[in-house]
Amino acid sequence: MSTLGGYSAFSAELSNEAKLAFADALEHFVGVEYQPVAVATQVVAGTNFAFFCNASVVAPNSSTYPAIVHVFRSLEGKASITHIEQVSTVLR
Repeated sequence: MSTLGGYSAFSAELSNEAKLAFADALEHFVGVEYQPVAVATQVVAGTNFAFFCNASVVAPNSSTYPAIVHVFRSLEGKASITHIEQVSTVLR
């Protein structure tokens, strides 16, 4: 569930709305494959989604790394990528 003003907690259950926004935003994206495993949402004038993903470069023998794909879906239903960040895997 979305929280007005702030992001919800991440959930491994991706709603149909989240799946559709992710698919629409990444429809023509090439070079890296992103598999969403959790999502957090924020209600604004539309919806911001933060998808925690397993990512891999589309190339033989590439390794998988964690990334967050930020997507904005407008009130009219158009979804677009706003930012992609690789998550640091360094533990301290």
